[in-house]
Amino acid sequence: MGRIPEFWLEEDAVGVVEVILILVVLIGLVLIFKKQLVSLVNNLLKKITEQSDTV
Repeated sequence: MGRIPEFWLEEDAVGVVEVILILVVLIGLVLIFKKQLVSLVNNLLKKITEQSDTV
């Protein structure tokens, strides 16, 4: 029974939980703004290819 309080006070996994929560938020934002991100990347690549022809 002495291991339950030790396990409860252990904080080694706190960093893992924080990283997982950050990843979940980032994935959610990507899913919400998917169309805007795709159009932004396409526009950037289009400008890069157009300007690379002039160089």
